[in-house]
Amino acid sequence: MAAASLLIGELFRTHAAATPAAPAASLDDRVLTFRDLDRAGNRAAHALRALGVSHGDRVVVWADTTLEVLPIFVALAKLGAVFAPLNARLGRDEAANVARLARARLLLADGPHARDASALAQAAGIPGHARLGLEDVREDEVSEPRLREGDPHVLFFTSGSTGRPKGVVLSHRASWLRSFQGVFRDAPERSVCMFPLFHMAAFTLALAAWQTRGEIALVRSPTPEALLSAVERRRANRLYAIPLVWARILESDLERFDLSSLQELDTGTSATPIELVRALKHRFPWTRTRIYYGSTEAGSATTLPDADVLEKPGSVGPASPGVELRLTEAGEICVRSPFLMDGYFDDPEATAKALRDGWYHSGDLGALDADGYLSIVGRLADVIRSGGESVAPAEVEAALADAPGVQELAVVGIPDAQWGELVCAVVVPTPGGRPSLDALRAHCEGRLAGFKRPRRLELVEALPRTAATGQVQRALLVERIASGL
Repeated sequence: MAAASLLIGELFRTHAAATPAAPAASLDDRVLTFRDLDRAGNRAAHALRALGVSHGDRVVVWADTTLEVLPIFVALAKLGAVFAPLNARLGRDEAANVARLARARLLLADGPHARDASALAQAAGIPGHARLGLEDVREDEVSEPRLREGDPHVLFFTSGSTGRPKGVVLSHRASWLRSFQGVFRDAPERSVCMFPLFHMAAFTLALAAWQTRGEIALVRSPTPEALLSAVERRRANRLYAIPLVWARILESDLERFDLSSLQELDTGTSATPIELVRALKHRFPWTRTRIYYGSTEAGSATTLPDADVLEKPGSVGPASPGVELRLTEAGEICVRSPFLMDGYFDDPEATAKALRDGWYHSGDLGALDADGYLSIVGRLADVIRSGGESVAPAEVEAALADAPGVQELAVVGIPDAQWGELVCAVVVPTPGGRPSLDALRAHCEGRLAGFKRPRRLELVEALPRTAATGQVQRALLVERIASGL
């Protein structure tokens, strides 16, 4: 294999040689050094080879957040096999429907999932299964002469806006380039990870830290207590959290923790209110804040740097380095870069729809200002067609966010015989508050055209959100409202 190839397994081999005792990963009080991780990866690779796993095979990993996942990640990268993590929160039958897509050689499960592993493997058509943590006594370096940087490295399962699971395939080259931070960084990155290890963002953060010979600090659950304890314990200098988690952190007792090591406070994934950015700046004045926009398929598409987070409220920034950005006539965000996925595994139809002439069509609707800074205004699939007009839910949500009595809200389209769809505001009221539909419509006066104002109001105790990223599950809301649940 060429020495200059962008292969993920090479990161661990070179780091183990250069900084063997440097911490690479931690969970609670347990720490793995780069030497530990590289050697454990070699032992796991020998064991996987003995089970018949080889170049190009896919291995599904069904596990909660545990350090035992990381040697498997390293081993598969060195073998040229594909790491395919499965959502640990799925039940056996639901997990089998997703795992079946991978046409895997092997299923690995942790202790809590071991009892159902055999049944899941059988239902998913996977010929073998084993307990996570398997390893050989040999820890000599493993190599695969057929491996090239364009070969598949990981397969992440995502349902996108359709609800139908798809497998996003990323090459070694794409994973390497997504995480590279340049050669002039003056210190290793010590990053706390809020995401579970079946989520692409967890490995994006981990690889970004490892590229600097730094550390990823894992937590079992993204509570303020767990995240801030990890920052203090590991002297972390970076914390990425989605806006919902940052809001919870700011509401917690921050004085209990020594957070002076933090330098970078990052966020993204969903809309970031300017009030949240101001609160972060006020509470952590010595830090830098950045806002990211991207996806499993595209990696980082835009980055709003610290210098602009207060000057460009609502924006997610200009195109990230190495990325080209454009909008279609309909306003759909398209990106082109070396970071893009290879496609959806075994799904040429979905791949052809998403990747056209080298451009990834995100399904997100955006707007560009005069400086080329992007704002997200909604999803193509979420656009509400009401009375022949198009309404972007994000625009209505922004107009209603500060309405009296509104703690949280989501705007969805409810099927209607007369209008096609009704603009419906689904509101979690503030304690003691109970906004009316008339009050919400009046609040939109001067902010929204009449056809964009809500025609229906639903009060709920909580909005259904995805477990990993906290995004509102709009399709589930529509289903519940339409069925009267």
